[in-house]
Formats: sequence, C-alpha cells, structure tokens
Amino acid sequence: MATSFSSATLVRSIVNPRQNPSKTLVPFRESFHGVSNCVKYSRQFSWSSPSSYVTLKLGAPCRFSSRLIVRRRSLRRACIVRAATIEEIEAEKASIEKDVTTRMERTIETVRSNFNSIRTGRANPAMLDKIEVEYYGTPVSLKSIAQISTPDASSLLVQPYDKSSLKAIEKAIVSSDVGMTPNNDGELIRLSIPTLTSERRKELSKIVAKQTEEGKVALRNIRRDALKAYEKLEKEKKLSEDNVKDLTNDLQKLTDEYMKKIESVYKQKEKELLTV
Repeated sequence: MATSFSSATLVRSIVNPRQNPSKTLVPFRESFHGVSNCVKYSRQFSWSSPSSYVTLKLGAPCRFSSRLIVRRRSLRRACIVRAATIEEIEAEKASIEKDVTTRMERTIETVRSNFNSIRTGRANPAMLDKIEVEYYGTPVSLKSIAQISTPDASSLLVQPYDKSSLKAIEKAIVSSDVGMTPNNDGELIRLSIPTLTSERRKELSKIVAKQTEEGKVALRNIRRDALKAYEKLEKEKKLSEDNVKDLTNDLQKLTDEYMKKIESVYKQKEKELLTV
C-alpha cells in the first residue's frame, strides 16, 4: 500500500527502527525550506513498504534547501525503461517486410496452382496436380508415384512407377473433378481431353475469376497484418508517425504490384479458356 504526501509534510521518521534498524532513514529537519521552489519543480513523491522497510520513489526532480540523508549508496528508481536500439528497430522492420513479401509470393503461387488444375482445350500435366491416390493405405499425390506426359495437345499419359498402383490411380481419376475418363491398358493410363463447349468455357471462366478475387483478398489481409505490426511499433515509441506513414506508402506500392501480378495471371488463364 503506497501513501502519498505533499512536499510541505513534516517527516520525522519513515522506518520503524525496531523492525529494521539497519535501514533507518535519518529524519528530515523540522520543516522544508523553500517550499515555493519545491512546489514549482516537483510533482509528487511517495513511499511504500513492501516488506519491513520502505523505498522512496521520486516522481520528478525536486529542489529542496534541506537534504534528506540516507544511509544507502543510492536511491533505486521505481522503473527503469530500456529504449530499443536502431539495430533492433531495423531488424523488426526487416522481419515485417520479409514476412509480407514471402506471404504475397506464396499467394501468387497458390493462384497459379489453382489455375493449372483447371483444364483448357490443351493438355497440361498440371491438370492432375490435385489428384491424390490411396497408395498402401496412405493418400499421396499422383505426380509423386507416376510420370505424367503429354504425347500430343489433346491427351495425357500416366505411367506409374509401381504397376500395382494402376487400379488405385484409375479410381482416383474417376472420382476427381477433372472431367476425363481414364483408359487403363495394364501398363499405363491414357486420358483424352474432351473439347470444351462454349458453355463450359464460360463456367470455368467464372471459377477462375472467383479464385482471382480470393487471391486479391489474401493480399489485402497480408497488408492489413503488416499495418497492425507497424502501428504496434508506433505505440511502443519505436517508430514515429512519419516513419509509419512512409512504411504504409511503401506497403501499398508493394500490394499494388502483387495485385497486378494476379491480374496478369488471371488474364492469361482467361485467354486460354476462351480460345477455341
């Protein structure tokens, strides 16, 4: 429990000598001199007793004509604040920027991967990227247990490294949404890519547009997280308001750059879908 008192309070004894005689504070004189100066230059000081003796806590410098003699080497400050170094602040900024770039790159790759799994009029091994096969009781990606090639523009060949997995691969392709019927000849599986109808092309184009928007939302969320991180540094007095403003502008430029990348990938895929 802390008790506050003004600078004009008369103090004769702060510690009970019977409780801890070795840490007794020598009393003040009968009164303070220069009270007006004290009131002008000081805010408040208080004492508290966490155990059997007290610790004097200074709120601000105080000008007294009389001195308080303390039988200790120095007064302990109530709170010691350690300021962050420039190197530490730069390291935090660099960490935020690296995280933003890494996550945005990963978002672009995810969008590309989703686009590759959507078939167009031409054969592409990436069409089978999302297919998983039950291989000895464990689901694995098709491309990890088989070689996928394109002998021509309208067909795919799937040649498993283990021929015993042919039936499992065939089953996985049939149950997937690739829209192709596998032809198993006992050695490999051939997939013929059917021609897309105009209606189907439009449907796929809508799917691609939706995936593009999801990618853009992901980029905005990454930008939002970075802004929160910068605001936290500002609250901790590690960055100034001008620093945060400059970093925010740079972050917006980076976000716009990745937005353009997604838009470019989308237009390329849309062109493939609509080209007969």
